[in-house]
Amino acid sequence: MSNLLTIRDLTVSYDTKVVLERANLVVEENDFIGIIGPNGGGKTTLLKAILGLVQPQSGEILFSESMKNKRGDIGYLPQVNKFDSKFPITVFDVIHSGLAMQGKWKMGFFKKDKQRVEAIIDELGIGRFAHRPIGELSGGQMQRTFLGRALISDPRILILDEPDTYVDNQFEGELYRKLRELNQRMAILLVSHDVGTISTYVKCIACVNRELHYHRSNIISPEQLASYNCPIQIITHGSVPHTVLATHNHSH
Repeated sequence: MSNLLTIRDLTVSYDTKVVLERANLVVEENDFIGIIGPNGGGKTTLLKAILGLVQPQSGEILFSESMKNKRGDIGYLPQVNKFDSKFPITVFDVIHSGLAMQGKWKMGFFKKDKQRVEAIIDELGIGRFAHRPIGELSGGQMQRTFLGRALISDPRILILDEPDTYVDNQFEGELYRKLRELNQRMAILLVSHDVGTISTYVKCIACVNRELHYHRSNIISPEQLASYNCPIQIITHGSVPHTVLATHNHSH
């Protein structure tokens, strides 16, 4: 299995505060990595560095030869909590805009673009509201739409930042089942606070709390979390696992 990107000794600072320090990670084809850690621990900063949205203080991010478009081969689903209900754009248009974000959109609307958007809409089962204004959608419908935008360019790596926030339990289950299916054709990096849920789906776990510790399994114990300086506590309610964050001193 070949590497898609390699992170070496990555350090990121905001002003004088170090948020991420000497992080190392290799993402291979068909990896499914769950990224966990406390608020302010550097999870989103790690994603932003990969996406080129923040510049590292030191270290490097290397893309493989197979990632010909580099960051253009990455699909990104950011945290989505609300959207201007008066913004005049439809679900169809939001998904189509993903081609522009990845540098794969040209002036005008070509037939192949329309067919690609329609294929994504069909794959995600959102045809019934494809031409509805984005501001009228529920949380789950909005997440499906922005997932479609992330997938429109057929990425090699899909990055999701807490995609289960502001959605109902039904959509959460559908989302993770869809991600397992997508993982057959792309690598996935998933940021989440819910270790209990994602451990069912991810293949390995990265604990980020300023430093990054890579755990080569989806099974992780409280003792291992403590050794990784990752203050997350695993709690189980009946047959449904949940997690909460323990007390920590980091903040953005």
